[in-house]
Amino acid sequence: MQVTETLNEGLKRKLAVVIPAKDLNERLDAKLDEIKGQASIKGFRPGKVPITHLKKVYGRSAMSEVMTDAINTTVAKTLEERSERAAVQPKVDLTEDQAEINRVLEGQADLAFDVSYEILPPVQLMDFKGIKLDKPVVEISEKEVDAEVERVFRQNRGYEDKGEEGVVADGDRLGLSFEGKVKGEPFEGGSADHAHLTVGAGEFIPGFEEQLVGMKKGETRQIEVTFPKDYGKEDLQGKKATFDVTILHVDGPKAGALDDEFAQKLGLENLAGLREAVREQMVAALAQMSRQAMKRQILDALDEGHKFDVPGQLVEAEFNTIWERVKHEIEHHGRSFEDEGTTEEEARDQYVKIAERRVRLGLVVAEIGNANKVDVTEEEHQQALIAEVRRFPGQEQQVYDYYRKNPNALASLRAPVFENKVVDFVAELAKSTEKKMTREELAKIIAADEDDEVPEEHHH
Repeated sequence: MQVTETLNEGLKRKLAVVIPAKDLNERLDAKLDEIKGQASIKGFRPGKVPITHLKKVYGRSAMSEVMTDAINTTVAKTLEERSERAAVQPKVDLTEDQAEINRVLEGQADLAFDVSYEILPPVQLMDFKGIKLDKPVVEISEKEVDAEVERVFRQNRGYEDKGEEGVVADGDRLGLSFEGKVKGEPFEGGSADHAHLTVGAGEFIPGFEEQLVGMKKGETRQIEVTFPKDYGKEDLQGKKATFDVTILHVDGPKAGALDDEFAQKLGLENLAGLREAVREQMVAALAQMSRQAMKRQILDALDEGHKFDVPGQLVEAEFNTIWERVKHEIEHHGRSFEDEGTTEEEARDQYVKIAERRVRLGLVVAEIGNANKVDVTEEEHQQALIAEVRRFPGQEQQVYDYYRKNPNALASLRAPVFENKVVDFVAELAKSTEKKMTREELAKIIAADEDDEVPEEHHH
């Protein structure tokens, strides 16, 4: 076997490989010897068919299999000897000269082919002790606990229809339809045929719910609001809007009191137990939000601390996945890139950069895990499966069966677990400083991070 490097440019490699006809014929003889014991040919007893006759009958098809196996094993062995890891499956180019191919199949010529591939770059890990993190710390006030307990009370005490003459009051749960407009033009997400809200819960735009008080079932009213300056969608921030609202039904809260009896209906010992359970849930939720904020800081630091070229094939594959989702989101909502304040060309450039970042971070995270023996245990893998199954109430068995029947899908659940364990490993070494903030401030940080994400896409 002869291997000649014909290209070594950045991460790109190209090799010219020649496998002598002698080696192929030796492989072919071994292959025919296997066939000999199984072949059933008229006029010959099993296992007694001469090799020369087998070559006449099976020679070309057997040589074709030999060629395929020889190419695969040679490429794998060559990369191992060169201590290189291909980013994706290497591309093999054979001659297009049919006469030459026939000569190889007949065992009369050497097998020559080119191998093109990109290598995974070496990753020199940064010193994680130099990473500085702000750890969000949110103190929960008694007032916030009171508000959350009140919300639990409203949600669980039940409601009853106030009838045809029911008038909307604070605390009522409504069914309503509406159409929102800005400067007389409808906007995305501003309409609904049958939405629900609890008056006073602050579920809609500030000023929206208050204007519903006093309306009756079946009544239509136009209300005016102004979107907050920090509203989630930039194209609506600070803008005035009108909503044509129709009340479909009015449900008032059932009689009841926020007391020990109510807490016991929820399976708790008393009202104090309810308050403690609510506080624990709030603490857990804030801890998760804080962890999410720190994870983004860590990934940003890892991206900034590792600058190296990434394989173009991996970037292209990642970009194609992202781009399909972006186009689907745009088309699904009947929007255009211009509606989003950009052009298709600018959007493509932006998402290429995102794809590069993800590929680079994926390589860095993998190297950190490998270098520090971070692994996902079978128990953690099963917990990830259970968590995924629980995301689909009523379809648990179907989802469970899907993952059990699809090994690749099941294996993919390891990726986010592995990434989180690597992030935790880095966090232990990094220097973190507590930074006090309100729950609203932390929520804005999380929302800002989510705005930077590609639709329905998260992991590397």
